[in-house]
Amino acid sequence: MSGIERQTGVALWRQIADEIRAAIGNGDHDDTGRLPTEAVLAARFDVNRHTVRQALAALAREGVVETVQGRGTTIVPRRRVTYPISTRTRFSAGLGGQVAQAVTRLVGVSQESATPELAAQLRLAEGAPLLRLETLGEADGVPLSRAVHWFDAERFAGLPDAYRREGSITRALAACGVADYVRQSTEISAAPATASDRADLALQPGAVVLLTRSLNVDAQGHPIQASHSRFAADRVSLSVATEPGSSS
Repeated sequence: MSGIERQTGVALWRQIADEIRAAIGNGDHDDTGRLPTEAVLAARFDVNRHTVRQALAALAREGVVETVQGRGTTIVPRRRVTYPISTRTRFSAGLGGQVAQAVTRLVGVSQESATPELAAQLRLAEGAPLLRLETLGEADGVPLSRAVHWFDAERFAGLPDAYRREGSITRALAACGVADYVRQSTEISAAPATASDRADLALQPGAVVLLTRSLNVDAQGHPIQASHSRFAADRVSLSVATEPGSSS
């Protein structure tokens, strides 16, 4: 059913474009990649064909669809990579073989007090000092993810400098004495992209992001890193790997 609303101050063609874009991001169209005809869309949204044509023209300018004489309007294919989530989840290694270059950039460092949730996850006292690192993950220059990571500020005081030298959290943790670590838990959900998501990940209005909340522990099982990540859903599929010996 159409979700457009009249007399809201937002043009109908813009609402239609947003809804079509969101449906494309959710993979709601068939394998042909062809959108319904203008007449079908006009009936679906209960508007005239001119309004639908405006919406499709806007999506074409964004590079979301293209209209070819005799073939109608088709979705412009978007390359999507698979990001595996397992006990040893690493951004660059996970994308290996799918892209020429995968990098994470440090875009923010700050210190804050542990909230009750983060304190419980990291087994610290509520209000304990935490290091907050913000990163942007890119593949071949295209932004895929934006993440926030928290660490015990006392144990990992040298982590920001190590990250700037090494260029990755894994190598930075090794420089701080954590030779190996594993993923203890990951929660996955989805949500509409926020204004910040659209700016950080170069997304269009109506886009969807995949959300993960994860916890990494060291070889002794002590929590070292809590992370909240946001992935562009039209560019990334999350694949949860089943570990040997686990039951389905």
